[in-house]
Amino acid sequence: MNFRPFAWLIATAAAIAVSMPLVGCSPADQDEVNLYSARQENLIKPLLDDFTDQTGIPVNLVTGGADSLLQRLRHEGRNSPADLFITVDAARLHQASEASVLQAVKSDVLRENIPERYRDPDGQWFGLSSRARPILYHKDRVDPAELSTYEALTDAQWEGRICIRSSSNVYNQSLVAAMIATEGAEAAQDWAAGIVANMARQPQGGDRDQIRAVADGVCDVAIANTYYLGLMLDGEGRDREVAEQIGVFWPNQDGRGTHVNISGAGVTAHAPNRDNAIRLLEFLSSTEAQEWYAEVNQEYPIRDDVPASDILQSFGEFQSDDIELYRLGNHNAEAVRIMDRVRWR
Repeated sequence: MNFRPFAWLIATAAAIAVSMPLVGCSPADQDEVNLYSARQENLIKPLLDDFTDQTGIPVNLVTGGADSLLQRLRHEGRNSPADLFITVDAARLHQASEASVLQAVKSDVLRENIPERYRDPDGQWFGLSSRARPILYHKDRVDPAELSTYEALTDAQWEGRICIRSSSNVYNQSLVAAMIATEGAEAAQDWAAGIVANMARQPQGGDRDQIRAVADGVCDVAIANTYYLGLMLDGEGRDREVAEQIGVFWPNQDGRGTHVNISGAGVTAHAPNRDNAIRLLEFLSSTEAQEWYAEVNQEYPIRDDVPASDILQSFGEFQSDDIELYRLGNHNAEAVRIMDRVRWR
């Protein structure tokens, strides 16, 4: 008997899953809101439950990878049951906007709650939390006086001492995109090549894995998002022990500032429950929700009137880059090409 390859079966199953409707939802339902979220369920579900408790509006949650959910929205088109799309990184939000799966929203509440720098100029997406991507170092093996800028990590003294995620990671793509926007493509490529030359190992794992590698002596410094370190410090056991060995250094404080990115959301282009979607989006920008992002997720609130958690405040104050976040999406493709050219795997 001639069996088709197993990989073909996986691809077929994935295609079927993408085409399946959201269970229990239909465009006729007007007392609910349907959410596609690229954030893990535990990082968003408690807020959704609070929203339902306060408004009586049920939230139907579908979680998945950002690329898969974006593909699903495009595939479903006008028949999509989704009302709101949540993802991480401004580049992904820009990709969703470019794919025409979001719609413009005008809301006095969102305009008041969310600073302009965290909003799409056309109102297609809105930041909900922010995270910085500084240099993390081992407190016993690195004197912070040795550190200064992202660019200085390409110096010979850091050869074999840097851990960082792969080029497929959107956080690193946006870091390079920010450099393209502020310093130019040539400078960004020189930096990327210098980082590759100074890597302690081939990129592997997530941000937590880079932090663990620093603690284990695989490398001395890493570039990673603050909320991963914050969550490890807020935990117990091995991860907390690891995180306590790590210091935070804010690079480029005499220049453009430390790279900052966001998680955010947009109302889908064909949202059947548009008003409920806007209401949920407004709730996620409320003081209550922002405090939850800060204390539970260890992310920086996007609202200036909500303080960061004690853990994040212990990292110290810093100057962030002020680049318009939509530009990270504009330069994403070029950033990927640069990373490919310098063999950042």
